Amino acid sequence: MLRWLARPAERCLGRSACGCGSDGGGGGDGLMWHAELKPHASGEFSIAVAQANEKLEDQGQVVTSLAATFVGVYDGHGGPETSRFLSSRLFPHLHKFSSEQGGMSTDAIKKAFRATEEEFLHIVKESWIKRPKIASVGSCCLVGVIADNALYVANLGDSRAVLGHRGPNGRGVVAERLSNDHNVSDEAVRKELIEQHPDDPRIVVFAKGVWRVKGIIQVSRSIGDVYLKKPDFGRDPLFKQHVCPVPLKRSVISAEPSIKVRQIQQQDLFVIFASDGLWELLTDKAAVDIVFKNPRAVSQSFN
Repeated sequence: MLRWLARPAERCLGRSACGCGSDGGGGGDGLMWHAELKPHASGEFSIAVAQANEKLEDQGQVVTSLAATFVGVYDGHGGPETSRFLSSRLFPHLHKFSSEQGGMSTDAIKKAFRATEEEFLHIVKESWIKRPKIASVGSCCLVGVIADNALYVANLGDSRAVLGHRGPNGRGVVAERLSNDHNVSDEAVRKELIEQHPDDPRIVVFAKGVWRVKGIIQVSRSIGDVYLKKPDFGRDPLFKQHVCPVPLKRSVISAEPSIKVRQIQQQDLFVIFASDGLWELLTDKAAVDIVFKNPRAVSQSFN
């Protein structure tokens, strides 16, 4: 059996999709919104939202077709604009480039991320004079694609995808992380930034109890956050007046996703896609154990 658990944020789009606004509902478990199991090409999925901030800045989507399944988790910060933009534009770009290349590939995913970033940058350039703060809005971006018996996982930021597969001799469950956290709390990420910016002794700063890029943001990769990628914005008097002065020589964060491809195997059971809100509370193994020990009825099997 192959079961897939998707836990994105707010809404889902597509030919066969699920999310806020469909027939899901809240419950007594503290969730803002959830939906029960629904079918997709390789099994079934469920989705739930737990709102932490007063204003929901996150978005998520599950899009299914006969040939493929797409999952997106967009953990916004500074405002909801970037995550909302991702929920409407990333998958169309992904469909376009994969169709042009005759199928899903890491190259198609990279092109889709790049096109989405460039399109959002264009919006910022067109509107930031009237809305300066839009240059400081960004979002982590976690994407999963199941196609041709393979699972593609692409990530910017610190949302995470974790696979649960059967243990040795078919007993128990093993947690396998499928994404890289781009958060400067990770020593390897700090080291990477320091090596990329040898002339900036304050590229990573320990501020307010955590490590931050330039003392501002914890993630080193994202969509948006234009003022940390285009120094001209941070130097502009209008931006300094309405947001904050950020003296940069060059970009300090990027929109280049880390991508992993894994062939789906018979012992694979499910994948959890979630923002850092879940992983701050649970280890990979604890989350996988919860899903494994609380099975739901499954109508489709994987061959």
